Amino acid sequence: MAFWDRWLGGSSSPAASPRASFQDSGGGVVINTSQQLEEALRTGTLTASGASVTPDKSMRVAAVYAAVRVRCGVVANMPIHIKRRVDDRTREDAVDHPSWKLMRRRPNGWQTPAQFKRMMQAHLILRGNAYALIARSRGEVQSLIPLHPDRVECKQNNDLTLEYTYTRKDGRKIKLAQNEVFHLVGLTLDGVHGVSAITYARETIGLSLTMEDHGASTFRNGARVSTVLKHPGKLGPEGTENLRASLDSFRAGGEKEGKALILEEGMDAAPLAMTAQDAQWIESRKFSRTDIAMFLGVPPHMIGDTEKNTSWGTGIESQTQGFVTFSAEDDLTIWEETINRDLIGDDVDVYARFNRAALVRGDIKARWEAHVKALQWGVSSPNEIRALEDQNPRDGGDVYYDPPNTAGGEKPEKDDGDEPPQTA
Repeated sequence: MAFWDRWLGGSSSPAASPRASFQDSGGGVVINTSQQLEEALRTGTLTASGASVTPDKSMRVAAVYAAVRVRCGVVANMPIHIKRRVDDRTREDAVDHPSWKLMRRRPNGWQTPAQFKRMMQAHLILRGNAYALIARSRGEVQSLIPLHPDRVECKQNNDLTLEYTYTRKDGRKIKLAQNEVFHLVGLTLDGVHGVSAITYARETIGLSLTMEDHGASTFRNGARVSTVLKHPGKLGPEGTENLRASLDSFRAGGEKEGKALILEEGMDAAPLAMTAQDAQWIESRKFSRTDIAMFLGVPPHMIGDTEKNTSWGTGIESQTQGFVTFSAEDDLTIWEETINRDLIGDDVDVYARFNRAALVRGDIKARWEAHVKALQWGVSSPNEIRALEDQNPRDGGDVYYDPPNTAGGEKPEKDDGDEPPQTA
């Protein structure tokens, strides 16, 4: 049996009973047994607002999509280095290590590193876990095959090792050992399974989905929930239908938008329910958007909410720094430690490290201010700065300048205070 057939479901082997799982396209749950129905009801995908919330369906909410896109973009676009400790003070790129090729060139046969990291990070945020099969040849890691979290079940054995069960599309279950799975875990309450922010933000997201449906219906019907017409007499079925058709045509907008409604035969019109403005629908949407940003760890201004731009600090810059410190750094640390554990293993001299300086790669002013300070204080040489900017080295560019407070010159003699200093 070919490797890809075994793991990705191309075999015609008899299928085992599949477990209930969310589907990628519609976000629904496949139910095959009464036990699966009980499990689906217990997980509570239906919210108090009446909306069914799943990780895939929640991405239809603009605030959720924006927050996930921002969080994933940081990990996807930041280069990750595989470093080797040469001695206590020297580090070098471990380009000969298999993990270097996976993280910098090609994690598998069809994805780039940015695509792989972005997808895995999205799984981590939306579902609390991200899985990839570690394909090895002669003990060396060759590729990382992403596995959808809804098809993976993780459990801890009596000896405290982890065991994974992957359900293929044909229903067959594949057992995987702990050293065969690259497993990213987010916030966890049991040390094994990550919890999803979507689970705890379900009511807020469900409310947002319901408001979206309400808004679409309201504006589709002329920005009024409903209208009642009062007639002093009695209308027959034909007259009622003609009147309803005329009113619907008027409310459809077009050339009649903004015109007055003319009623005949002493009829009167009155609203039957509150309008969207009366119910402060727009304000409710803003409140929901802020809550979603809080759940997903993104400052509101990054998802388009700039009204409360001091909620994370005194201004946009402070909010952005707060995001880097409390959200992005958390994601980067999860990736680094998981790579060290699952891909590098026992080689203590090799480790993964994101290049955090890339966060200011798009800000040329901040980048060059950092370069100038690194040169002034002897942290970097001119050629090291040029290398960071993808420029070739220059002659004499491997020097390190002395910091300003240690520049040459003898210290003046101490004044004993007997005579005032002489002036020219």
